[in-house]
Amino acid sequence: MAIHITGDASADQVLTDSPFALLVGMMLDQQYPMEHAFRGPAKVLERFGSIEPAAIAAADPEQFTALCSTPPAIHRFPGSMSARLQELARVVEETYDGRAERLWTEADDGRDLLKRVMGLPGFGKQKAQIFVALLAKQLGVRPDGWEKVVGDYALEGHRSVADVVDPDSLQKVRDFKKQKKAAAQAQAG
Repeated sequence: MAIHITGDASADQVLTDSPFALLVGMMLDQQYPMEHAFRGPAKVLERFGSIEPAAIAAADPEQFTALCSTPPAIHRFPGSMSARLQELARVVEETYDGRAERLWTEADDGRDLLKRVMGLPGFGKQKAQIFVALLAKQLGVRPDGWEKVVGDYALEGHRSVADVVDPDSLQKVRDFKKQKKAAAQAQAG
């Protein structure tokens, strides 16, 4: 199944072709527009020549940070995110032999998958839930109990990147997030 998150066919193809790229895009999706975050792996591939965890983990940190910082940078905070990306690559390389898909293909159930994703650098509970929902909704990866561990992200609608399949759904997710933020501000103030 093809991923359609970034609005850029070649960047989406990188996400479709590489489970690690998809994981990296999700890691970068914080304090940065989601379609830009998910374009990050394509930028790394273009500039570095590889999106393989072993190559990224072994890269010189200063050189890797420089290529991640080159405009347009991979993230709003390219320095800290390039370091986190290298750490993510190290974990995937050491724990899963460089095969990010083993996170979900070898998970016992939804709870185990959520635990595995939460154990990665840059993944708290909410981000891990969204990633599990993305796997389920976009790739059909649905281990037993996945709906329970992702909560509301399993519901139909446009709540997160898991629900983005085209420009229209991207806008609906943005509108949903804007409404939630406004409601939270109204309740706090």
